[in-house]
Amino acid sequence: MSGPLDTVLCRILGCRYPIVQTAMGWVADAKLVAATGNAGGFGFLAGATIEPDQLEGEILRVKALTDAPFGLNFHMFQPNAQQAIDLAIRHKLRAVSYGRGPDKRAIARLKDAGVLCMPTVGAVKHAQKAIELGADIVTVQGGEGGGHTGSVPTTLLLPQVLDAVQVPVVAAGGFYDGRGLAAALAYGAAGIAMGTRFLMTTDSPVPAATLAQYVAVRDPAAIRVSLAVDGLPQRMIANPYLTHLEQAGTLKRVLLALGTAQRWRKHTGMGWGAMLRTAALALRGEGMNAAQTLMAANAPVLIQRAMVDGMPDEGVLPSGQAAAAIGSLESCATLIERIAADAEQRLSACFTSNLMNDTTRRQTA
Repeated sequence: MSGPLDTVLCRILGCRYPIVQTAMGWVADAKLVAATGNAGGFGFLAGATIEPDQLEGEILRVKALTDAPFGLNFHMFQPNAQQAIDLAIRHKLRAVSYGRGPDKRAIARLKDAGVLCMPTVGAVKHAQKAIELGADIVTVQGGEGGGHTGSVPTTLLLPQVLDAVQVPVVAAGGFYDGRGLAAALAYGAAGIAMGTRFLMTTDSPVPAATLAQYVAVRDPAAIRVSLAVDGLPQRMIANPYLTHLEQAGTLKRVLLALGTAQRWRKHTGMGWGAMLRTAALALRGEGMNAAQTLMAANAPVLIQRAMVDGMPDEGVLPSGQAAAAIGSLESCATLIERIAADAEQRLSACFTSNLMNDTTRRQTA
C-alpha cells in the first residue's frame, strides 16, 4: 500500500493501516486481536490478565485465527514477566507493549531477538526514559484516554513528545474516527492507538450488559478520573460501584480490598506475600497508603466483574472519553476500513487544497 496512510509504523509492525488496538485487560483477547489484524490493524494481546498457564494457549489461538502479526502486553513487574518475554521470543511476536516498571535487561533481550519494544507513556520525561532504556516505538496517551492516565491532553502532549524524541510515536487518548487519525498524522505521529473504540465493537468479548453502559454514555464529563481504585488516576465511566469506592473510608477500603484480593491471588497463582510485593513494586515511589497498595494488587478483579462477569454496576468501567462520541457497535473490519478511508480522504483533500492555494498564489504574484 502507498499513500498518506503508509507510515513507518505500518512498515515496521507489518500492518496495512497505522491503527493499533491497545491491550485492555480482560478485553483484548485472541478473538479481538485476530479481528484487528485481519482488518489491517495491529493488535496487542492483554497478557497481564491472562492466567500464566493459559498465556501460551491464547497466543496460539491468535495464530490460529490470523496470519497477521500481533503483539503481547504485560507488566514488567508481574510475577510471570519472564514467561511473557520467553513466549514473545519463542513465538516470534512482532512487538511487546508495557507500562510501569521497565527492565533494561529484559528490553535488551527482546530487542536482540527481534521483538519490537513499544511502551505506553503519559509524559515527555517518561518517553525519553523509555527510549533511553531501549524502546523502538512509544505510544503517547493523553488525558482523554481510559484506564490509568495523565492530566495533559493529547493535543498538547503529542507535539511535546514528537519534538523530544526521534523514534516513531503513536498517538493515543481520544481517538475513534478518521478525523482523529488524519489529525495525528498531521501532527507527525506514525499512527494512532485506540482502546475504547475497539472495546465498543461486535468483536469485543465484553458482555452485552456492560457494552450497553458504554453505548449509553453521551456526556464526556461522565467519563471521569478517580483515585479510588488504586490511588493512581484512572479514567472510568461513573457508576454506583465507583461512587461506593470513593465514599468509603480507609478502613472500609481495606476490607473491600481484602474481600477481592483473594480472587486475584488465585487467578495469578501468587501467595499473599508475593502479591503484596508486586503491588509495592508497581506503585514504588507513588506514596500510596496501605489500602491503595492492596487495591492495586486486586484492581483487575474490579474490572473483571464488569468486563467478564457482565455485572457493570458491581465493578468499574475503564473508558476513554471517546465513548461518549460512539453511539453504536460495528465489527473491527468495518471500523478500520471506515477510519482509514475517511482519514485518507481528508488528508488527500487537504493536500489538494493546499496545492490549489499555492498555484493560485503563484499565478497572482
